[in-house]
Amino acid sequence: MTYDRLVCANCAAPVSEGRCPVCRANRERLQQESPLSGLNPMALIALVAVLVAAVALLAHQTV
Repeated sequence: MTYDRLVCANCAAPVSEGRCPVCRANRERLQQESPLSGLNPMALIALVAVLVAAVALLAHQTV
C-alpha cells in the first residue's frame, strides 16, 4: 500500500504530508519497504500472470 492514501490517526491529515511525528515515522517506514510494495495492484497482477505463464510453458516443454 502506498502512503499517499493513508490518513494519520494522530492528526487526521494525509500521511504523505508528514504533519506530525507519527506521520513522518510511518512515511519513512513505508518508503523503506521492498521495491515490490510500490507497485500498483494491476502491475502486480500482470507480474504474477507472466510468472504463471512462464512456469506453465516450462512444465509443458519438459513433458
